[in-house]
Amino acid sequence: MITLLGISVALALPGAFGHGLGGDQAPPLDLDGKQVTVSTVLNPFNLEVDEVDTVNMKVRFFDIDTKVELDLVRNLFFDKDGTLDLKIKPNKVCNEDPLWKCTIYGGSEHISAAGALYVEGAPCTDDNLDICARPSITGPVFIKGGLYNIKVDIEGATSPKTIVKDSLKYETFVSVAQEQDFSLITATGKAAPVVIKTYYDDVENFAFEQSTNTISFDMAFDWSPDYVELVPLVHEEVRVSSLFTQTYGKDFKGYVNGIEVGQGSDLANGLSPDITADGSGIVHFLLTTDVLQSINEQLGTENRENRLYFELVAGEPAPTKSVEFQLVNVSDKTSPVPANIDISWPEKYGVGDRVPFLITFRDDAGELIPDVRYGIELIDHERQTTLESFTGEDSNNPGIEAIEGIHVQNIKIPYEGNLRLDVAVYGTGIDYDEKYKGIGSTLIDVGSGSTDAPPATAPPTTPTAPPVIQPTEQTAVPDWIKDTTKLWINGDIDDATFVNGIQFLIKEGIIVIPPTAQGSSDSAEIPSWIKDTAKLWINGDIDDATFVNGIQFLIKEGIISLS
Repeated sequence: MITLLGISVALALPGAFGHGLGGDQAPPLDLDGKQVTVSTVLNPFNLEVDEVDTVNMKVRFFDIDTKVELDLVRNLFFDKDGTLDLKIKPNKVCNEDPLWKCTIYGGSEHISAAGALYVEGAPCTDDNLDICARPSITGPVFIKGGLYNIKVDIEGATSPKTIVKDSLKYETFVSVAQEQDFSLITATGKAAPVVIKTYYDDVENFAFEQSTNTISFDMAFDWSPDYVELVPLVHEEVRVSSLFTQTYGKDFKGYVNGIEVGQGSDLANGLSPDITADGSGIVHFLLTTDVLQSINEQLGTENRENRLYFELVAGEPAPTKSVEFQLVNVSDKTSPVPANIDISWPEKYGVGDRVPFLITFRDDAGELIPDVRYGIELIDHERQTTLESFTGEDSNNPGIEAIEGIHVQNIKIPYEGNLRLDVAVYGTGIDYDEKYKGIGSTLIDVGSGSTDAPPATAPPTTPTAPPVIQPTEQTAVPDWIKDTTKLWINGDIDDATFVNGIQFLIKEGIIVIPPTAQGSSDSAEIPSWIKDTAKLWINGDIDDATFVNGIQFLIKEGIISLS
């Protein structure tokens, strides 16, 4: 049990840190040999000014190693399960100076924690916020877009009467988005709306240059290195209409203070574009600490002023390749997860290149999944050998973060061959919500690219390095299917019946096949070697992956149709 001295919520000064999320986690501090920390999460997560009447703020205090919550108690609020939910009701009406004088706290004093507000009743979950028991804060909070600083001081542990020697002081930051509406005139004289959702500061000096198809805007920003080191993220979202994309193109390049960001640049994840089903474009500038520091170093002190300059250039997309697949459950490797992965890359890249793979995470409705934590590996499919692995650098928070559900991973393709990408989604958000947790796999064909050098070939020997991410086993085939295959081999069912059965099993997700190009054929005859391969598989002389390769051949030849 720990004692909570207080929580304060205040709008940070313009340019004081930047965060594009509705959640944050403070660096851990030591409490009696344990590393403990505080996280804060807003619900709705992507909060916009004037969008909702009530906001839930979840404050969680926990051991960073065991993830076990520690009780929150006193001096402003009390909660016995380590997760404090606060109902925040924004109210713009305030004639006091300073504004905090208009803040009203709701709740009753807890019997064992003097001065701490508490509400008796059902504990809060994401599904019962309208009826659960939680203290409240009403006042001029979240009434303006920008960054909010949430400070939590811990002054006691074990019980409300136990005081720690030095109080634990935490600071987290959550952002409230604010939309600014603009408009531009296209070359045909039509007005096209542009909406900029800013999570950092007010956008100024919006402009559009028709000759270069460039949208530009800027805002105040402190480029001093000590300050930039403290900035976790500057997030600006630019939305353009289908009229704009039809006129100027569906591909986007981004520049910050003249330095390129986005796929294919050295700062690949500084720009994340997406085209929606109706043809409109949503482009995110996502400037993390590393991106900002790199830009700062390239600018140099002599070419720097205290502003962020954004440029978004539209154009026609270059030729790309892409694959798409669905995630499956980690445990049984077959049950579908409501998450789909799209991986695309420019055709100009090939063997020997570090290819910028654009990875997009969507739910079953086609919407982007924000705050995905994932890992990815490049596998030699034939040798079952890991060539490259990316799982993040923070052992306490595993996975790479795809903030808006879009991320670029630069992966070197060492040689031509049967290569595979494995993707593992660990969860979403700070608390690793497992709704979209799953694994998936796809074969890729990068090709030789634009290089004139002869393509490299796979090494003659099989390396033994084990994979870091658990293999997805998407090629696993249930054992009972061997009985059906045995009937076909023995002549008890004909080729057409066998093919129809395999088609059904693939469509139902019982056999999971990596994405395979569909061919066409005038003949439904199955080559004899397929039957030989099936015999070896039934006898256990070859693995599931080799048997699946045979099925893929039938798909490529058009003998098995999945349309």
